[in-house]
Formats: sequence, structure tokens, C-alpha cells
Amino acid sequence: MPRTSRRGPAPSAPGHDSGTTPKHDRNARRRRLPMRFLLPTTILVALMAMLMLRGYVHSEILADHRIRPEAATDKVPEKILDGGPVIDTRSGRTTSLSVPDHRLVLTFDDGPDPTWTPKVLDVLKAHHAHAVFFVTGTMASRYPELVARMVREGHEVGLHTFNHPDLSYQSKSRIDWELSQSQLALEGAAGIRTSLFRPPYSSFADAMDDKSWPVTQYVGTRGYITVVNNTDSEDWQKPGVDEIIRRATPKGGKGAIVLMHDSGGDRHQTVQALDKFVPELQQQGYDFENLTEALNAPSAHTPVKGLDLWKGKAWIFLVQASEKITDGLIVCIAIIGVLVFTRFGMMLLLSVAHARRVRRKGFRWGPAPVTEPVSVLVPAYNEAKCIENTVNSLMTSEHRVEIIVIDDGSSDDTARIVEDMRLRNVRVVRQQNAGKPAALNRGLANASHDIIVMMDGDTVFEPATVRELVQPFADPRVGAVAGNAKVGNRDSLIGAWQHIEYVMGFNLDRRMYDILRCMPTIPGAVGAFRRSALERVGGMSDDTLAEDTDITMALHRDGWRVVYAEKARAWTEAPESVQQLWSQRYRWSYGTMQAIWKHRGALVERGPSGRFGRVGLPLVSLFMVLAPLLAPLIDVFLLYGVVFGPTQKTVIAWLGVLTIQAVCAAYAFRLDKERMTHLISLPLQQILYRQLMYVVLLQSWITALTGGRLRWQKLRRTGVVGAPGSAPQPRASHSGNERRPVG
Repeated sequence: MPRTSRRGPAPSAPGHDSGTTPKHDRNARRRRLPMRFLLPTTILVALMAMLMLRGYVHSEILADHRIRPEAATDKVPEKILDGGPVIDTRSGRTTSLSVPDHRLVLTFDDGPDPTWTPKVLDVLKAHHAHAVFFVTGTMASRYPELVARMVREGHEVGLHTFNHPDLSYQSKSRIDWELSQSQLALEGAAGIRTSLFRPPYSSFADAMDDKSWPVTQYVGTRGYITVVNNTDSEDWQKPGVDEIIRRATPKGGKGAIVLMHDSGGDRHQTVQALDKFVPELQQQGYDFENLTEALNAPSAHTPVKGLDLWKGKAWIFLVQASEKITDGLIVCIAIIGVLVFTRFGMMLLLSVAHARRVRRKGFRWGPAPVTEPVSVLVPAYNEAKCIENTVNSLMTSEHRVEIIVIDDGSSDDTARIVEDMRLRNVRVVRQQNAGKPAALNRGLANASHDIIVMMDGDTVFEPATVRELVQPFADPRVGAVAGNAKVGNRDSLIGAWQHIEYVMGFNLDRRMYDILRCMPTIPGAVGAFRRSALERVGGMSDDTLAEDTDITMALHRDGWRVVYAEKARAWTEAPESVQQLWSQRYRWSYGTMQAIWKHRGALVERGPSGRFGRVGLPLVSLFMVLAPLLAPLIDVFLLYGVVFGPTQKTVIAWLGVLTIQAVCAAYAFRLDKERMTHLISLPLQQILYRQLMYVVLLQSWITALTGGRLRWQKLRRTGVVGAPGSAPQPRASHSGNERRPVG
């Protein structure tokens, strides 16, 4: 919500300096600005790293799904083509082995799968059978507990590459990477290394060709035995239980290596066939053993320990963390999606209702318009560049006003400039620097009228602003009125972005909250209060850095209505640099959190306080704290989806969200009668500006959770903002010593 520039530190707050900020301190803060981004940026980088790791282990990154067609077999030795399914090319050997008769080696590819692998293991355990599981590194990394169970129950584990590419397309370095990453997963999951390997898309030994044979030779030099198969159940085709058994059964009592799958889709037929196949062949005299048992060879597993073991465990830990974090992010995306669309829907529907209510013919707040004079409080701290325009704009007011400028210990000529203007109905009240709440309370004590208008020293009003602002007080239930704050310096890119935010976010929000009767903030730049309402809640408080939000919530809890006057326009100077914007929004976010926490008791109270606590506080928390914090996840997943796919669906989804935002923005601009040309920068605002707001909010969360203290900070102003319809008067000379007595 648009709030004021703060006026120096509140001395009652521990750790706050009083008076102006020394120049060397300002320079030190300027040098430290990049450090403010360090922790939030680190968190963003960590989230992206988790997403990248997830994409890596889900074969979304570096995956290669090409399959090479069959090639010639001229370079493959005949003894390999005519030999058995176990091919050993280690240490220069070129040999093949077959499984002895009446021995079957069941092999399962592509797992482990969290649904089907446990069922396969249960069947094998029930029939006292062993098997070989050729796992991919991606699945082993994601489900390490299943790999550990395989080893624990006497099965052997072999490698099936990391993410299942056709190795005939790959370089030797890529093959090494596929093998080493898979071994790393095994080391972390079960504390072993294996010497068994099955290439993806492999078949029988006689299917070896001139493209796959060099791969077999190379993996042999890396210490691996290549294992293909004798019979292929083709269970992936789901041909039916009986057909799977028929295809898997060897002829004439011969031994065989049987190919099945425990992953890659629905494997219920595989499980059913296995439960029937194993006992039937056991009755025929077959033994179901793992490979080295069937060949009477040493185990293919080698235990690992020391550094290799801890590297594997670290890998598994990171993968599991990425799975949980990204699962959480997906939940957050769902939450933010619901929040975003709910907020947009509520803003559109309720702002339409608000516009119809206040714009209908004959609408009035009470039986008669408010014509009584009002007191305008202008707290000012080092506003020498702006204060003359501010006061002159008030002098053109169409409503009778008493103007009180409270100089909050300025170190420049703010007070003297006002005094030298020698304007009627203008008083200057000086005080030691005590912060904006104290300045407003001082002004309230000096005010003569029952309606109090508050504005900033860097803001200008239109001639009709005060009149429009005070009309709702014709309703005796109204305790405060929020005006329509607008960005005056909107010609720069960062100013245009804030202009969109003010018109779309703040003012549509105010219309929505007005209808719901839970408006959270009267903007310090343009707001009005019933004096009796302020006195009943104890005046302005310095308990938080968002005194405007604090006082608004207090009024709600006291039973007063807080409404929005759309025609009460005020023009304020928005920050023109990233550093100034950061300082302002950091303070707003942190102050809003403080105010929510201060008024948390309303959640369990009765009456008006309870209504605000159970309606207003949740909405403010969701839409102003939680939703902005999660919103950048949309952009994180956008970037991820564009780079790693599905690109088209990702872009369409993001454009859909942007379209909805554009519709809301266009409607808000139409309500405020603003030119649509500024919406040209909306896409860029959503990509860049929102990230800055996210970092600010995240930093505010960190400050709140760590118990940090936020210092008051003064924004640098230029005094360039003027309001349409106002006529600032030339400034008189300020070199003389004449001064008007102050109140």
C-alpha cells in the first residue's frame, strides 16, 4: 500500500539513531546494499539448483531419447553373435557365457519403481527366488530404499545407465559419466559397486551390431560384464499373463536369462505372471538364482567404504532433498495459483460492485455534504525540495482547511521555507526529531477541527482532493477514509512500474477491501480520520514501522468503518532508484508484518474486532504477505519449463496468467481514467519488478524471524511532482532572517 516516507528514527525503538543519518553511515549502507540481496539471492539460487537436480534425476536435463536402427554386424566376432548372453570384454578378453541348464536368471530393467518393484520383490521373496535388477541411476537415486532392499534380500544389482540413452550415440566421456553417476547412486543407496551392465535397448546376443559392439568393448575396459538375454517376455506390451509366461519360458530345460521390467509403466501383468511363472518352473526343476550364483562365480557386488561411501550418501541426500523441496514447490505453486486467481476474481467482482455503488446517480454518504473545515497535518522531515509544492497545492483546496506543518527535527530549511511563504491558515510546529507517529500526534494536539487529513511532505493534492476525501464522514459510522494515491514521476521505467502497481494493485485492492469492510491501510500520502476515532484508539502509535496500517487495523477493531474515496487524488513522488525502492518497500513489508502480529488477538475476539480478525487479517496475510512471497515461483518454473520443457505448454500457461493480470490492470486503469499506454511495460514489470518485491519481502521475513531491527530511512526527493489543477506559487527568498512565529 502507498505509504509515506518515514521521518527519521523513533528514539523509543532500541537500536534506532535519533536525528538525521550521518553521511558516512549513508555511504556505508550504500556499500552494504548488495549484501541485502545476498541471502535472498542465495535462496533463489538454491531453489534453482534443486530444480536442476530434480530435472537431472528425472531425465529432463541431458536426456537423449534417440534409438539407433539396426546396423551391420561385420565387426562383431562370430563367437559373440553365436555365444551366450553374458559377454566379457574385460582385460582384452572376448568371451561369452551361457547359463547352465535348469537355471533361470530373472532380470528386471528400468527400476526401481515405487509401485511395482516392491510387488516384484514380494513375489520373489514368497517363492525364495533371486534375480538381477538392472537399475537406472535416476531411479536408484530417487528410491534408494528399494535398491537397499534388493541387496539385503540376496538379489544382484546391475547398471542400466543413468538416464537410459542409446550409448551407440554417445561419446566415451558420456558413457563414463553414465556409468560413474549410476555407481554413485548405488554407493549411496546400498553401499556397493557392481560389475554388471546392461545397455538400454539391448536384445539377444545375435542382435549385437557394429554400433553396439564398440560400446560393449569399451565398457569392458571399464571393468563391466555386459548382460543381455535369452528370452524376452515383452511384458512392456502387456500381452496378457499367459503370453508373458510363454515368451519367458526357455525350451527343452535350457538355462536362460529372462528379460522383464519392474518399471516404465503399469506392470500388474508382470507381477501376476511372475507369481505364476516362478512356482510352475520350480516344479519343473528350475532354480531361480542371481547371475553369479547361476554361473558359480564370485559376487558382482563390491562393498564400498570411506570417502566413496560418503560421496554416495551425500548424493542420495541431495537428491532426496531436491525431491522433497520440489514437491513442496509444486504445492506452493498450486497455492499461489489459487491465491492469484482468487485475488484477481475478487478484485474484479468487488471493484465492479464498489464502482456501481459510489458512482450511481444520487449516491451520497449522508443526508448532507460535509462542509465543515478540516485540519490538514503535514509531517515533514528534510522536505525542503518538496514542501513548497505541497503547501501551495493545499492553498488551492476547494474545501476550507487549516494547514499544520510539523517539522520533525529537519536539518534543512523545511520549516523556514514554509514560514517564509507567509500564508494564511498555515502554521509550523517544530519538534525534536521523534519519528512520524510523534509528529502526527503533535499535529493532532494542535489541530482545531474534528476531521483530520494527513498527507506527506512530498505529496501534492488536487483542488478537489480534500473535499472528496472528507465526504464519507457524513456517515457517522465512518472513522477513516483512504484516498487515491498516484505516482507523479511515472515517466521513468521504474516509475511506470510503480504507477501500474499503485493503480492496479493498491486501488483495486482498496475497492475490494472497502466492500469487504476490512481495508488494512489508510495511505499516509492521503488519508482522513475522525478525531474522536483517533482519540478512542490512542492516536498514532510507534509500535510498528507501518503506523498507517497499525492505526487502520486499530480503527477496525474499535468498530469504525474505513472506506475508499476514489476521487480524492494525491500525487506523490515514488522512489526513482532500486536502492530507494528497496528501502521503502522493505520498511512497508516489515511494518505490515509487525502490524499483523500486533493485532493478532483480533482472531479470537468478538464483535467488530473479531470480524476484522477473522476476515481482514487472513486476507491481508494471504494477499500481502504469503502470495507475494510465493509469486516468484511462477517465474522460476517458467524459466525451468522454457529451458527444459515442455516449452510450449509453459509459455502458454505463463501468457495465460499475464493475460489475466493485463485484464485486471486494464480495468483498474479504466476505473481511474488512466492512459493505457503505461501498460506496455506490464510484462517486463511482472518479470523484473516482481523479483525485486520478492527479495524485499523475503528479506523482511528473515528480519522478522531472526529478531532483527529495521532502521528508519529517509528517501531522497527531487520535488518534481505537481498535481493537475494546482498552481504552485513562486518561492520567496529564504536568505533573510524573518520568521513567522511557530505554534
